[in-house]
Parts: sequence; C-alpha cells; structure tokens
Amino acid sequence: MRQATTTMTFDTNGQGLTEITRPIAAWAGEQGMEAGLLTLFCRHTSASLLIQENAAPEVKTDILDYFARIAPEDARAYAHDYEGPDDMPAHLRAILTGVNLSIPLIGGRLALGTWQGIYLFEHRRAAHRRQIAIHMAGA
Repeated sequence: MRQATTTMTFDTNGQGLTEITRPIAAWAGEQGMEAGLLTLFCRHTSASLLIQENAAPEVKTDILDYFARIAPEDARAYAHDYEGPDDMPAHLRAILTGVNLSIPLIGGRLALGTWQGIYLFEHRRAAHRRQIAIHMAGA
C-alpha cells in the first residue's frame, strides 16, 4: 500500500464551473498506482467540488441557474454578509454540493464515466485562487 499527496491551485473566473479533470488525472497517473482511491478536498467555504457531465455546455448553465434559484443573492434573506451579498449564498451552495470527492483508481486510471468530469464550482462572483488538497492511497 502506498500513499501520495499534493495540493493544486486553480484560478477561477468568478461564479461558475471550472473543469479540473485533466490536471487531477495527470497527477494520479504519475503516481504509478494501479488500484486505489483518490480523495479531493476543497479548502474553502465558498467553493465546492462536483462530478458532472463534461460534454453539453448547457448543463453548466442549467446548474448555475438552479443554484441561483435555491440560494439567491438576497440581502434581506441572510444575517451574514461580511464579504458582500454573494457571501452567504456561496456558503449555502458549498454545503449543498460538498467540498470533497472520492474517485476509485482502477487499472491506473480514474474510474470516471464517459461523460463525467471533475469540476471546481466557484460560488463567488469575483475570481479566486482556490486550493484543492489531494490524497491517493493504493498499490
């Protein structure tokens, strides 16, 4: 059994989904393991991680629209607004989507489905630099 860890930094362009599959998969492949488990952890409270379709661009638009409806920017709705009107909705969206993912490693590759991609979901309007802690255990 072996373990490997790293931290990757990704720049976002503000609210939206940034696909991070390629650099994550490349790092996993460089570890030389055939089987194991990759864990990703977003080190922020206003961004999250998800696995979602990476083929149709409308999927990303629909996801953004959905979260705007269920956690809207409405100054009257929240007590917490220390960093602006998009701060508390960003926290709620991160709660709903989660900050960690686990992906099996099978045959030296991430066991993602044909249309699945790994996304960093930025919930704030402004661009940010986000850190993802990565751990892989396997053989």
